[in-house]
Amino acid sequence: MMAQFHKYMEMSKDGTWKKLPSYRDILDHMPARVRQELEEERTEESRMFLRNLDEEGKGFEYVMFLNWSEKRMAGVFQLGPYLEGPPGFVHGGSIATILDSVLGGCAMSLLGHLMTANLNINYKSPVPLGSVVLVESKLDNLEERKAFVSGRVQSVDGETLHAEATGLFIQLASQKSPQPPECSK
Repeated sequence: MMAQFHKYMEMSKDGTWKKLPSYRDILDHMPARVRQELEEERTEESRMFLRNLDEEGKGFEYVMFLNWSEKRMAGVFQLGPYLEGPPGFVHGGSIATILDSVLGGCAMSLLGHLMTANLNINYKSPVPLGSVVLVESKLDNLEERKAFVSGRVQSVDGETLHAEATGLFIQLASQKSPQPPECSK
């Protein structure tokens, strides 16, 4: 996991990629004006599904990076033992969760507050528990309030394709698209 992390951190030095902060609340990923609108609807106990466990290493451990100019997002995930489906392998729903998060994150960076309308996944190869995987996404098309995004889950060495996905994400309230995030140089 650290090798992939360092690879993306290196690519962040010139400002084309940006490491996204890791939060427990989805609102922390939203632009300020959207966050203000939605904070009233939240409860104190709410937290992001990917961050639902307090014990580190048991569920989703990850870091995400955004390339605004190329409209791409990448995430490096380590999938812990609480995500088991078939013995020794990650549950397909966990794979769907990380795809939805990375594809949706890519769309959210462009449209702001949105929801998944459709997520189509083709599973190619099971993911062993404890594996580190690379999840990449890119914007394919933007039509008014609709973002069409595609992505894949693969081993960090690029040798094994675990899943491919396409998604349709719909912008919720009428709002302006967010501005590119500031990238540190």
